[in-house]
Amino acid sequence: MLDKLNRALIPAVPVPFDSSGALDEDAQRRYCRWMAGEGVPGVAVWTHTGRGLHLSPDQRERVFLSWREAIGEDGLIIAGVGSPHEAGGDFARQVDGATDVARHAMSLGADCLLCFPPTTARGRADEADLVVEYHQRLSTLGTPLLLFYLYEEAGGVAYSPDVLRRVLAIPGVAGVKVATLDSVMTFQTIAGACRDFPRSVLLSGEDRFLGYSLMMGARACLIGLAAARTALSADLTSAWFGGDRPAFFDASARVDRFAEAVFCEPMQGYILRLLRVLAADGVIPADAAHDPWAPPDVDAATTKAVE
Repeated sequence: MLDKLNRALIPAVPVPFDSSGALDEDAQRRYCRWMAGEGVPGVAVWTHTGRGLHLSPDQRERVFLSWREAIGEDGLIIAGVGSPHEAGGDFARQVDGATDVARHAMSLGADCLLCFPPTTARGRADEADLVVEYHQRLSTLGTPLLLFYLYEEAGGVAYSPDVLRRVLAIPGVAGVKVATLDSVMTFQTIAGACRDFPRSVLLSGEDRFLGYSLMMGARACLIGLAAARTALSADLTSAWFGGDRPAFFDASARVDRFAEAVFCEPMQGYILRLLRVLAADGVIPADAAHDPWAPPDVDAATTKAVE
C-alpha cells in the first residue's frame, strides 16, 4: 500500500445527483469512464467530497461498484469510512457505525480505508485516548488505514501532534491525509510529526495550497480539485516529483487560480462547484450536477467557479 500511495495523485470524487436528490447512475458511469481515461492510479470514494457520511448503504455500494468497473481490479480504491450522519449517538455508537461502513467497504474490495474523525470525542477530557481507540478498533479489521485530518467546519477534529504520533504508530496505519483548508501552520506541524514515521505517507488534501504542501513534504495527493481538473493536478505533481521546477511553479499558479474560484465561501458549496465544472466541460449532463447537501447561498460563487 505504501508503494501504491507514494507519489500518487488520487482524486476525491463527487457523486452526481439529479434535481430530485437521486443518484444519477448514467452520469455516474459517464464520470467514471472519463476519469479512467485520465490515467489516475485510483480514486477515493465516500469521502467528504463524495458525501460519504450522507449516502445510504445502497448508494455507497452502487458508487463503489461503478468505480471498480471503470478502473479495473488493479485500480486503487480508497473508501471513506465513518459513522453515517443519521446514526447519531455517543462515541461507542460512532465507532460501531464506522466499523459497519468499513466492513461494507472491505466486502466490496476496498484497498484502503480513509477514517473520518470521531466527532463525538471532540472537546472531551479523554479526547486523545478516544481518537486513538477509534483508529485501533478500525485497524483490527485488517485493511490499511489512512488517518483523515479534516478541518472542523467540515466535521473534523483538531488532532494534536501527540495524537498524530500515537495513531501513526498503530500497525496498519499507512499515513495521514491532511485537509486543513487554510491553515498553513497546522500543515507544517503535521508534516513535522510525520517525519518521525518515514514508513507513513503524508497525503495532501490542501486544495488552496497544494503546491506548497508538496514543498513541505507531502508524498502524495488525495484531493478534491483533481476530481474536475485531473490533468492540471497531474501536471503539478509530475513536475514536482520529476524535479522540473519551472513547470511546477507554472502548474502551481494555475492550480491556485482554479482553487481560489472553487474552494471559497460558502465553503460547503465546493462540491456543487466541482459538479458544475464537470457539467460545463461536458463530462456529466447539466441536470446531474446537483448536490442535495449544498448550502442555500451557493449560486453566486458557483457561477464564478464555472466561468
